[in-house]
Amino acid sequence: MSWSFLRDILSGVNKYSTNIGRVWLSVVFIFRLLVYVVAAENVWKDEQKEFECNIKQPGCENVCFDHFFPISQVRLWALQLIMVSTPSLLVVLHVAYRDSREKRHNKKLYKNTGSMDGGLFCTYVLSLLFKIVFEFGFLLLFYKLYGGFSVPRLVKCDIDPCPNLVDCYISKPTEKRIFLYFVVITSGLCIVLNLSELLYIIFKAFSKCCVKKYADKLSSRQCGCEKQHRSVDQDITLQQLTNNSIVPTVNS
Repeated sequence: MSWSFLRDILSGVNKYSTNIGRVWLSVVFIFRLLVYVVAAENVWKDEQKEFECNIKQPGCENVCFDHFFPISQVRLWALQLIMVSTPSLLVVLHVAYRDSREKRHNKKLYKNTGSMDGGLFCTYVLSLLFKIVFEFGFLLLFYKLYGGFSVPRLVKCDIDPCPNLVDCYISKPTEKRIFLYFVVITSGLCIVLNLSELLYIIFKAFSKCCVKKYADKLSSRQCGCEKQHRSVDQDITLQQLTNNSIVPTVNS
């Protein structure tokens, strides 16, 4: 696939993201996308051809390789990268919907179509939750499929059609292990950034709501005080008029 296509789409998310979201996007581009394209694909390029067992039994190597690598690690990382990036497109699609809605009604419906309020706020929170779930899910899937985050030099296989317990050797295990640790660390960093951004925008929205409620409450108090002062002034004026009308009557 063309990774530049995914890069061009995600670059549109940058202007609607928070500062933490921009940091997350930089981590995805620099430490995940570029590393994957430049180095990871070459490391796992011929992993099946370089997987060797100390027996020439037909089909034994293929069966053992399929047992220890049910899904190619590099393809699983590519799928993970796509899945954790695409939820950000929900925000872009929501902003595009707002723009098309304003054009359809031919009037200004929003103060700013990219402002983080109302439905767009919910969409942004939902996209962050999806990214966190996908990151955790793929890490858990990787751990379950490969029995941990390590690449051994030697694995033993006794699956049919292998006639007995055979030794199989994985090519470039140290190099693959280093890349594996790097991917796990960057995934953990992305999870921390997504959680931080989620807490940040929720706290910001909560603070904004509290400030608005306080302002409304203060405004209602001021209105009540003004009404009370007006009522007192009216009573005083009415009393003065009454007194002025009573005095001439007594003198006469």
